[in-house]
Amino acid sequence: MTSATAGGTAPVPPARTRKSVTGTRRTVAVLFLLPALVLLGALVVYPIGYSVVRSFYDQSGDGFAGIDNYKSLFTDDGIRTALKNNIIWVVFAPTVATALGLIFAVLTERVRWGTAFKLVVFMPMAISMLAAGIIFRLVYDQDPHKGVANAVWVGVHDTFAQSSAFPKAHPGRQSPLEPRSGGFLTKNPVHAGQSVTLPLVGVAPDQMPDSAKKAVQARTEPGKVTGTAWQDFTRGKGVGKLGQVDAGELGYAGMRIEAVKDGKVVDSTKVRDDGTFTLSDMADGARLRLPASNFKEPYNGLDWLGPSLVTPAIIGSYIWMWAGFAMVLIAAGLAGVPRELLEAARVDGANEWQVFRRVTVPLLAPVLAVVTVTLMINVLKVFDLVFIIAPGSSQDDANVLALELYRKGFSEDQPGIASAIAVFLLLLVIPVMLFNVRRLRREVRR
Repeated sequence: MTSATAGGTAPVPPARTRKSVTGTRRTVAVLFLLPALVLLGALVVYPIGYSVVRSFYDQSGDGFAGIDNYKSLFTDDGIRTALKNNIIWVVFAPTVATALGLIFAVLTERVRWGTAFKLVVFMPMAISMLAAGIIFRLVYDQDPHKGVANAVWVGVHDTFAQSSAFPKAHPGRQSPLEPRSGGFLTKNPVHAGQSVTLPLVGVAPDQMPDSAKKAVQARTEPGKVTGTAWQDFTRGKGVGKLGQVDAGELGYAGMRIEAVKDGKVVDSTKVRDDGTFTLSDMADGARLRLPASNFKEPYNGLDWLGPSLVTPAIIGSYIWMWAGFAMVLIAAGLAGVPRELLEAARVDGANEWQVFRRVTVPLLAPVLAVVTVTLMINVLKVFDLVFIIAPGSSQDDANVLALELYRKGFSEDQPGIASAIAVFLLLLVIPVMLFNVRRLRREVRR
């Protein structure tokens, strides 16, 4: 090829093959990227495309169902519960985990053993979701002797409100007591100068209070009502008599006795260690009542895995795992905060709370946003913890979209609805991912 010039024609050099900035030809770059592109297409693009197509077909996969599967997302009770729980997860789990991570990062910044503390907090990240689910299934066990959560809860409760030592006690044969309002009441009135016997059964000797002593027959006192409340367990010829205090029987130490007249309590007392008690002359003509508080069942804590608490309980286990992740990222961002700004704020008279709220948090806002958005993406896909921790009786109440996808696809054999849930989850994740990518690009430009 030639071109006209003032002096004649001159040859034009052929066009060169364009190269990248690093000098690599495009064809070579494509060849290097080809294996990754093939894997990306096979493992990501194709499954997404297939799920989108499959979501428009019926259960058999042969008939076109249109948007019926997507309508089920908002009409099926199980999916609606899962969607509601996912909203709870997205609102609370990332927020609490990020807040705890921020608190841990700030508080341990100036502590000598801060690195060791961060290591302990971050350690749950080394545990798989399956193992964490098994751990917290045991932590939330209803039995306080097995579940750590209820052991602590019951311990705190019993510190302020102790349960009764006689939850199983009840009147035996030929007893002077009759049931009344959860407790027991004497059938006949008592009178001053009388000794009353209140035999009960139902408490094993080894379950009696440590302070209980051998019961004795109360002596009569002029102008007072006396009596004995004891465990009348001896039976049989030559062993003991029914309704009488026998050797070896224990008194109901600490049991409350009330004298009731015309529906009002006129006097009350507690049984001594040997089972005896004494009431004043005000009890004359009254009936004796053993109130229901004497027979209150031991407090067994909260039903952590019941329908009302199962979702917050599982969120708690998630926060236990991921608060360390948030702490490490925030601590890394905190290390990059200019100390001159913090010191300048303190010199200007700001206290530590004002420095934290007006300087530290605004400077950490990009890091906090990245951590929160990352955790939001993560909780939208949560499956393992819910599947392992929630028992069968309350799994429907703890249901989330990822678990419902599994149940529809494998347990209920409804692949069309399962595909629709998968596409719906993808649509929920995409805006959050785009927000995260845009923020990362802004940080790179800075």
